[in-house]
Amino acid sequence: MKQKKVMLLGSGELGKEVVIALQRLGQHVIAVDNYAGAPAMQVAHEFEVINMLEGTELDRVVEKHRPDLIVPEIEAIRTERFYDYEKQGITVVPSAKAANFTMNRKAIRDLASKDLGLRTAKYEYATDADGFERAVKRIGIPCVVKPLMSSSGKGQSVIKTAEDVPKAWTYAMEGSRGDYKEVIIEEFIRFESEITLLTVTQKNGPTLFCPPIGHRQERGDYQESWQPCAISEKELKEAQAMADKVTKALTGYGIWGIEFFLSAEGVYFSELSPRPHDTGMVTLANTQNLNEFELHARAILGLPIPEVKLLRSGASAVVLASKAGARPEYEGQEEVLKENNTELRIFNKPTTRPYRRMGVVLCNGNPEADATLERDRAIQLAKRIKILHS
Repeated sequence: MKQKKVMLLGSGELGKEVVIALQRLGQHVIAVDNYAGAPAMQVAHEFEVINMLEGTELDRVVEKHRPDLIVPEIEAIRTERFYDYEKQGITVVPSAKAANFTMNRKAIRDLASKDLGLRTAKYEYATDADGFERAVKRIGIPCVVKPLMSSSGKGQSVIKTAEDVPKAWTYAMEGSRGDYKEVIIEEFIRFESEITLLTVTQKNGPTLFCPPIGHRQERGDYQESWQPCAISEKELKEAQAMADKVTKALTGYGIWGIEFFLSAEGVYFSELSPRPHDTGMVTLANTQNLNEFELHARAILGLPIPEVKLLRSGASAVVLASKAGARPEYEGQEEVLKENNTELRIFNKPTTRPYRRMGVVLCNGNPEADATLERDRAIQLAKRIKILHS
């Protein structure tokens, strides 16, 4: 296979693993982000620092490097430019349509609920504080509020009382990314658990599903994930059918992180990311025969994936910063790594801020058991990593 030039838009810890997977397959990668020293830049062949919300800047670096593939890894990108890039013969991963629909919660939610008829929470949109207050009354309290464009849980909150309404609006506006100053108000689903179903669409093969991943979130951001997770065969088939339907509608090839709520009423479609998912970092614990980044690399290059199978149970737990700082250092690595079946990934981000994800602890265990022991172990070990802020 001829070497391809791949431009990664967004260069965080997930992008870093994508770069490694692509390089192991002989590809050339340019990492792009809005700050220097981003994790993926540390391992890429080349890098660019630009504001990806500036369309002219995007056009400039695309023209400069003329990549074969453009791989979006974050939400805050001027995605409407992708249609022009496709016309120029550049492959956008998974596709320009998928990137545009999924970078905005309004487009993907309307596609899932109205066009495809998937079961979702009731929802409304608001563009100003008065409309927001009216929408909350119609949906009812408690309810969930999210900016239409955000990442890592920024701007997301749960309204539990009437006093929370103005605070939720302000927080959503502060957490919005890009030009979208609009929010979605969702019915609060009383779910029993929430899962990520990593779904792989292939150019020359069937759609594949990874064993489902359980996860726990705080402040709208993942704190731990585990694989496999408890799910009935009926629920799994329902989730797989929804995942197949929505990925076919969005078109393209690669891995998708699709989130579902499991409730007494059935399976609810929640959100979708057309790229490796943060909860899927658990696959770095060698829970599968191919981790999510290796699957993504193969799929976007059109390389075969014979199967995806579970090898062992595993869990991940994040290491979070507590305050803002620069050039962080770490303590506790020795304590963590003396444990069997344990790995540690420090992301080497150049700065910290409260709750910023700076690393992850990965544990694996018995292939015949569930991930309960690994979950407990990963959480306790993650607490042993101390971040020293300068």
